[in-house]
Amino acid sequence: MTDSIQFLISGLTIGSIYAIVALGFVTIYSVTKVINLAQGEFVMLGGMTMFSLISLGLPYFVSFFLTIVIVVAIGWLLEFMIIRKAKGADPLSLIILTIGTAIFIRGIAGMVWGKNAVKVDSFTSDEPISVMGASITPQSIWVMVFMLAVVVILYILIEKTMIGKAFRACSVNPMAARLMAISPKKMSSFSFALSAGFGALAGLVIAPILFPSYDMGMMLGIKGFSASILGGLGSAPGAVIGGLLLGVIESFGAGYISSGMKDAIAFGVVLMLLLIRPYGLLGEKNVGKGGL
Repeated sequence: MTDSIQFLISGLTIGSIYAIVALGFVTIYSVTKVINLAQGEFVMLGGMTMFSLISLGLPYFVSFFLTIVIVVAIGWLLEFMIIRKAKGADPLSLIILTIGTAIFIRGIAGMVWGKNAVKVDSFTSDEPISVMGASITPQSIWVMVFMLAVVVILYILIEKTMIGKAFRACSVNPMAARLMAISPKKMSSFSFALSAGFGALAGLVIAPILFPSYDMGMMLGIKGFSASILGGLGSAPGAVIGGLLLGVIESFGAGYISSGMKDAIAFGVVLMLLLIRPYGLLGEKNVGKGGL
């Protein structure tokens, strides 16, 4: 029983990160219909930028928020300088373009920070807390808290603000949005900046647990994309459920079967679920149609 609780806590921790990354995919896809496979690099940039700013002597609190600002600016530049210029391209070309962007960012990161992993201090104490015989670190709690905060912020932004209404209008019908003086281009930039912010948050909270390195974004991006597909691409609640489910499956697979097989087990279960429900747990059958 204690082992199961420990595996569940570990699964929810890493699943929360997958959920945040998946929400980044969903945010961009909902407006632009672009699958941004460079999303994982935003996570990497969050952790590595935080490390650099702290190394420069900036206070932890200042480094935290400055990291988000920097990564958000990079996300906006990615949309403005690359994606917008190729908006007339077919979806496959745009996917290849984001893959190339991810490789470029990873290469630059390797030159700037080197190949070795770095250490970032935890938000609070590293002293583990006992929960029904299992141990949970305060940083793991912070990970889950930030995931819930991202969900709440996204809900309020999309459902309760004028920007959110414009965002949804561009998602449903870009042409009608233009007729109502809403700019799909601005909403596209907003979606990339917002998803970059989500990636930065994920990188910041996971950095003290998984030592950041220049290549950490690749696997996190794959896991986040898998979570968004599992939950239903285009569904924010589905992204959260998919991320948590993927993390729990991975944790139990590593604990009860083999740590070396955890990725194969997690992806195997995802494939079986998608064979049963190809459009995801909360996705609609028409997901993938339309676009700007």
